[in-house]
Amino acid sequence: MDLLRQLRHFTVVGEELHFGRAAERLGMAQPPLSQRIRELERELGVELFDRSRRQVRLTPAGDVLLGEARELLAGVGRMRELVARAARGEYGTLRVGVPPELPGSVLGAVLTEFAARTPEVRLELREFTSAEQLELLAGHGLDAGLVHHPLDPAAGLHSGPVIEPPWGVVLPRVSALAGAGWGGEIALAELAGQALVTHPREAAPALYDATLAACRDEGFHPVRVSTARSPEVMLGLVIAGHGVAFSHPAIARKEPRVVWRPLRPRAPLWRLVFAWPARAPHPAVAPLVEAATGVLRGHGAGALSAAGPGDDSAGHAPGGPPVPRPWNAVYDRS
Repeated sequence: MDLLRQLRHFTVVGEELHFGRAAERLGMAQPPLSQRIRELERELGVELFDRSRRQVRLTPAGDVLLGEARELLAGVGRMRELVARAARGEYGTLRVGVPPELPGSVLGAVLTEFAARTPEVRLELREFTSAEQLELLAGHGLDAGLVHHPLDPAAGLHSGPVIEPPWGVVLPRVSALAGAGWGGEIALAELAGQALVTHPREAAPALYDATLAACRDEGFHPVRVSTARSPEVMLGLVIAGHGVAFSHPAIARKEPRVVWRPLRPRAPLWRLVFAWPARAPHPAVAPLVEAATGVLRGHGAGALSAAGPGDDSAGHAPGGPPVPRPWNAVYDRS
């Protein structure tokens, strides 16, 4: 830091070309300032000022140093500002895990809300199951992750509020249970005798167990359980008649051959939380959790439950083109 101080002193003298005025501007006496400049000249092995005349002038070496010093000091100022903003969670990169079953429209709403709050934080999104995210969070391979609730208390993680997004059943449109069509409620007990398509237990144990427990509470067990890791495969199995599936409405929204119906009474099967390492958490986690919790609890996702298949109104201005997305994010499905 002595060099930075010397360069600041030199820059002021170089701008004033007068040691007395420079000392006054720096709030110090002239003799110590002259000594600092002499020390800098000895360190660099060159003369920076021509003192042979009554007026102080920069030497060619001093003129070059003045330009370089200004650039360096400006860079140091920017560095300090960015470091301070990063410590406040306003700048930098945040590595976030998301589950494969999270609908793209909901993810887009989360990104839009987060970008509005922290436009200069770059999200590095990674698609992992809950089990994979928990392992990465424990090793600080992720800064935060959207995982299924409940968490193991021994995992060494902190978590945000429990989120229960809209959840219902996806049925083939030709099914007798399709009823009045998109959005009409259906009792869970009416699914007795149906096969079920769900996520593998190793990928989402809490969701898998909660789904089967809800069926047992209604007095039945699915006649057959098939598993699918991706929403696309799940929809394909439902369309092919391999069973019904529990899902967020946005997953089924663009597939005209299926119907989504909310469960009655509402079954809290899909319960999510944002989790992050308890030790040395990333400062940008807090605004992410706030943004995502609002969206997932219904500010963005709830509107999707009313949209039927093929309805692309989410993310569009009424009667207008899609709203621009100023996302500062990278998505990795590896």
